[in-house]
Amino acid sequence: MTVQVPLLAAHGAGRRFGARRALDPVDLALAPGEAVALVGPNGAGKSTLLALLAGVLEPSEGRVERAAGVRVGWAPQRPAHYGRLSARENLELFARLAADPDPRSSAERALVSLDLPPERRQSNDLSVGMRQRLSIALALLGEPEIVLLDEPTASLDEPRRVRLWELVDEVRGRGGVVCFATQVPEDVARADRVVSIDDGHVAV
Repeated sequence: MTVQVPLLAAHGAGRRFGARRALDPVDLALAPGEAVALVGPNGAGKSTLLALLAGVLEPSEGRVERAAGVRVGWAPQRPAHYGRLSARENLELFARLAADPDPRSSAERALVSLDLPPERRQSNDLSVGMRQRLSIALALLGEPEIVLLDEPTASLDEPRRVRLWELVDEVRGRGGVVCFATQVPEDVARADRVVSIDDGHVAV
């Protein structure tokens, strides 16, 4: 029997903000090819766990380990792009920062894939759903092996939800892993595994 080596793992990783504990220490391993849903009420700690896994936050205790050479794509709940740049300009900039050999082509593919406007409208002027699709497009640039999504379908209509899950299946199909926070039952049903979080406590 072949034992899969996790692409990403938290080992007793927890987080405090001053005296407040936002996330109890958690052990969580994400294996190639799987989709993992993080569920729980608002403020439970789902976003904190995703930020720790993404490397955006450092754990107050424990550690987070990634397999050698893997890339991480992260789409936070609040869009993390430059509002004065267009969708295309954001995509080209982030592709260059990731040392993409052809950032223009990568940006064009992402625009088409997520149905984003090609014109030079500032992303601040895009609809909420478009800004969310831009965040997802940025997370998927360069075909990362690990994709972390925070409430990815919250502002998407049904056709765009379907497209998102097609892209998730593509990540899994090439041996990557997707971990997403959600409160949408239809999204949870698409996961191979569900992790429940309540008041900073994780039940794996």
